[in-house]
Formats: sequence, C-alpha cells, structure tokens
Amino acid sequence: MAPAEAGESTLTVLLALGANASIGVLKLIAGLVTGSGALLSEAAHSAGDTSTELLLLTALRRSDRPADRVHPFGYGKERYFWSLLAAVTILISGAAFSIFQGFHTILGEAEEPSDKLWINYPVLAIAFVLEGISFRQALGQVKGAARRGRRSVRSYISDPEDPTVKSVVLEDSAALVGLVLAGAGVGLHQLTGSAFWDGLASLAIGALLVAAAYALAQTCKGLLIGKQADIRLVRAIEARLEAQPEILDLVDVLTMMTGVHRVLLCARVDFVEGTTADDLEMACIRIDADLRVEFPSLDEIFIQPVPRSDALLRERVLSRYGRVLADEPDTESAARRRSAAAGRGQGRNGSRGGPVG
Repeated sequence: MAPAEAGESTLTVLLALGANASIGVLKLIAGLVTGSGALLSEAAHSAGDTSTELLLLTALRRSDRPADRVHPFGYGKERYFWSLLAAVTILISGAAFSIFQGFHTILGEAEEPSDKLWINYPVLAIAFVLEGISFRQALGQVKGAARRGRRSVRSYISDPEDPTVKSVVLEDSAALVGLVLAGAGVGLHQLTGSAFWDGLASLAIGALLVAAAYALAQTCKGLLIGKQADIRLVRAIEARLEAQPEILDLVDVLTMMTGVHRVLLCARVDFVEGTTADDLEMACIRIDADLRVEFPSLDEIFIQPVPRSDALLRERVLSRYGRVLADEPDTESAARRRSAAAGRGQGRNGSRGGPVG
C-alpha cells in the first residue's frame, strides 16, 4: 500500500476514534441522567465503535510488515483478520446491548418521562456534528480510492480492497442513522409519555448494527478465504499475456488478494513450439518485469509452462470460470509469434537449442 494511502487510512481511523470516544462519554452521561434507553444504546454503540477503531489501528500497523520466512507472502491479510474482529465487536458490544436495552425498556415497569429529557437533544446534536466530520473524511477517502480504481463509490464500498475504510464508513453511516432514531425515540417518549418509543428506538439501533456487522463480516470473509483480484485487472493481465510473442495461448490464470493493493498471480501458459529453455527463462523474466511495471499491485508472479491440450487442466479451468481460456489459436497469429520468438533467440544466442522437453 502506498505511504500516502496508508497515512490517509490512519487519519480516517484516528478521526473516527476521537469522535466516538468523546461522543460515547456524552451519550453515557445523558443516558444515565435521563434514563433514556435509546441514549444508553447509543453509548454502547459508540463504545463498540471505539473498540473497533482500536482494532483497525492494529490492522493498519501489523498488515504492513514485510514478508519473512514464516509468512513468505507477507502479512497483508492481517488487515482482513482484525477487520473481522471489528465486525464481531460491533455485533457483541453494540447490537447485543441495544437489543437487550430495547426489550428491557419496553417490558419494564412504566415510568413517568424524566423532566431532564431535554439534555438528550444537545448531546445528540453534538454527536451528529462529530460523526458527520468523521463520515466526511471516510467518504472522501472512499471517493479517492474509487476514482483511482475507476469504479463507482457504491461498487467500492460493496467490494473494497481495504476493509478498514469500509468499517469506518459503515460505522459512521450507522451512527448517523442511529442518532436520528435515538432522537425520534426520545422525542416520542417525551410527547406521549410512553417509554415504548424509547425502547423501540433501541431495538431499531440494534438491528441497524446487526446489519452493519454482517456486511463488514461478509467482506472480510471473502478476503480471508482468498478472493480473486478485480475482474478488470484480471482481464487486462490476460490480454497482456496473450499479446506476448512467445506465448501461444493462455491456459489458466489464478489471482488472489494477499493484502491491500497486493495481488498474487499464477499464469499457466502454452509457449510457442520450439522455444528453447534459455528463451523460456528469458521470456519469463521479461514478462514478469513488464507486468510489474504495468500493474504495480502484482506482488508475486508465477508463470508455468503447460500444454493447452491437457484435458484435465482444461476441465478444471472450465469448472472454475465456466469457460476455457485456451482457444484454438489463429494459425497466422501463431506463425507470427513463432517467427518473433525465433528471431529473438537467434539474435541473442546465434542459434537455437533443442526444444523444451
């Protein structure tokens, strides 16, 4: 991940951490003074968000460690792991308490509305402003990342490379909606004298947090299992490989996200007949270097020579992608590739060696 983007992610999380910690204290005080279940639920919500931000800071710090012999592909997936824990934290500390508080308020003994309920309104207003600032920062980062990836904001949020940013966006958007629900619950409680509305607001906040936690967990689940890189990147890599003069056909291509802006690539290709071992080695080195220049997110690249006629491999590719990547090549195009590969081999070695066995 680029240093500028890493710094922006850290700023986004730190801003959200400061906002949620300060807001949580205000909500807790207001909830205890007025006895509002909705405000206590919102306090639990902010406490969960604060814990989440601490987990996300851990994710940002640990995921940037370099590869070593224990983890040869690096620690990029740590960001996915800690983001998953953040989703669990939202579910347990925020949603569970809010739902409990809602039922407790609705089923508890009826009480007269506190004459101090007005305290909740300035607290909610301050919280809305602070959450709005944090949300604006997170949304700005999402828009920048989506613009760089030539994607829509909705597409990037639904399928992000960096789950920490999605975590903050989900938290802040859920917080803003939750504040509106809490305000409505407190207002209806004050107007009707029934605590039912306060409890109902708590239940709604709990349901909102369950939805946010589920959405974030699903994103982290896909990345932890091993998700393919963005399909547009995969297709661009396919086209680049098929344009190489030494390659007769692309048989299989496997990609996996190993971190934010880190992609593992395994390409199985059928090289032009007559390619020597030396030519094949030099071609792989050149193709590797060219791919890294054109696609900076490629972290590890493996190029494996295979025959496109292998029935078992074709069946595996068909079952995975629903189509066979290696089609019957155009005869004229294949001849041009053989000629180009032969010319490079003669220019470098003066003569061609025996074919690869």
